[in-house]
Amino acid sequence: MRLFAGAKEVQTVDLYDKALSLNLFELLIDWGWFYFITKPLFKLIDYFFVLTGNFGWAILIVTVLIKIVFFSALPNKSYASMAKMKAVQPEMVAIRERYGDDKMKQQQALMELYKKEKINPLAGCLPIVVQIPVFFALYKVLFVTIEMRHAPFIGWIKDLSAPDPTNLFNLFGLIPYDPTLIPVLGQFLHLGFWPIVMGLTMFVQMKLNPAPPDPTQKMIFDWMPLVFTFMLAGFSAGLVIYWAWNNTLSVMQQAFIMNKHGAKIELWDNLMELLGRKKKDVGKT
Repeated sequence: MRLFAGAKEVQTVDLYDKALSLNLFELLIDWGWFYFITKPLFKLIDYFFVLTGNFGWAILIVTVLIKIVFFSALPNKSYASMAKMKAVQPEMVAIRERYGDDKMKQQQALMELYKKEKINPLAGCLPIVVQIPVFFALYKVLFVTIEMRHAPFIGWIKDLSAPDPTNLFNLFGLIPYDPTLIPVLGQFLHLGFWPIVMGLTMFVQMKLNPAPPDPTQKMIFDWMPLVFTFMLAGFSAGLVIYWAWNNTLSVMQQAFIMNKHGAKIELWDNLMELLGRKKKDVGKT
């Protein structure tokens, strides 16, 4: 009978597993459902940590490698299909106006348009869907591996496995008070610098696309960056930094493919429309 008592360091556990021919002793570390992604992801991050001496930089490098892998045939076709959908946006709007409240005829006409232009309406979801396992795998890596605990990045990030310690609601430390101590509302008043960066990058990514003609869908897309900003504010700083960097790379990738396929990049038009609407509302007030 053998007893292991000590820190569950990945290398130590793996060495015991191999040297003593133990049965799945490596699962002493809870890698989660995506074990086949989580452990290789940690190994890759750890490899670049040895090279750079910083887990934060290692995460950024691995994010770039992940984007390169995802920039393969499937996501490339997805972005190409999204670009085609933007090109036929005026026709889609005309169909919705022509059939008004008749949703069935609207859908039939839209499906005929998709078939004619060889567009997959679900293709735009694929680049996000294929990254969900990686997101959860990185969350698990930050959560369970002792190597990532108290691992610093740069500046005020002293622990990548803990939330960003800064807070917008005390002006990032200028006001000597912790707003999270406020009863009831305090749990919603933690919003660090990196979650804000993540929200802004998601906002820019959303605004690359033309506004959906459906008001409900448009409202969901408009509020999504803000919701995700507050939702991820309490997550590990390493995970939020990964998401912000991943969004930035996605914006560059999407802009490149849209330009390649001749689709208009709607970012500036959407921003000007947003600013114009605000000014208009202020004038009315």
